[in-house]
Amino acid sequence: MRLAASILSADFGRLEEQLREAIAGGCDWIHFDVMDGHFVPQITFGVPVVASLRPRFTEPFDVHLMVERPEHQIEKFVEAGADLITFHWEATAHPHRLARLIRESGRRAGIAINPGTPVEVLTDLLEEVDVVLVMSVDPGYAGQAFLPRSLGRVRRLKRVIEQAGLPVEIEVDGGINPTNARSVYEAGADILVAASALFNQRLSPRTAAEQLKAALRFGA
Repeated sequence: MRLAASILSADFGRLEEQLREAIAGGCDWIHFDVMDGHFVPQITFGVPVVASLRPRFTEPFDVHLMVERPEHQIEKFVEAGADLITFHWEATAHPHRLARLIRESGRRAGIAINPGTPVEVLTDLLEEVDVVLVMSVDPGYAGQAFLPRSLGRVRRLKRVIEQAGLPVEIEVDGGINPTNARSVYEAGADILVAASALFNQRLSPRTAAEQLKAALRFGA
């Protein structure tokens, strides 16, 4: 099980410091929620933030494109240093082609689905990707509550992957916290993305990450 620290909720004035604290607490990946104001309502950040942080960290960079026409962004994020690039099934007419483009660029390919999209739409795409990202909130905003029916979606997806006999990992993004992390892991997730649970006013990122890791080991 890996824990990905989403910078979406971090203090950008202390971004490097906060990420180092989260990593010291047990975070394994750095997750970038890239939003364009079209596919989702918000605009967040883009290539320059990924490129500026890349020389400072050795942890895998997990870039989640919540954008329209993601095929126009792949080359830029490859050059910026992304290790895994995930696009939304709902955002492109040619997901097979896009997944292959990412892999041909030497990066791992991920595909994400919104809460209203059946996991079964990915059955014929699984051979083309390394990771499936299941959104457990509606994409676009940090701090939303985890949708409980996401657990059933993860279980169904896990069965589909196992039946296909493929080494595809499941990532879950949205509302992850110490209360639900263990149940999401037990449902079949391999990677959990945390934003507001890590970067908040009450705890340091290190302490918050340690609590999430402890919840994964022992249950909340």
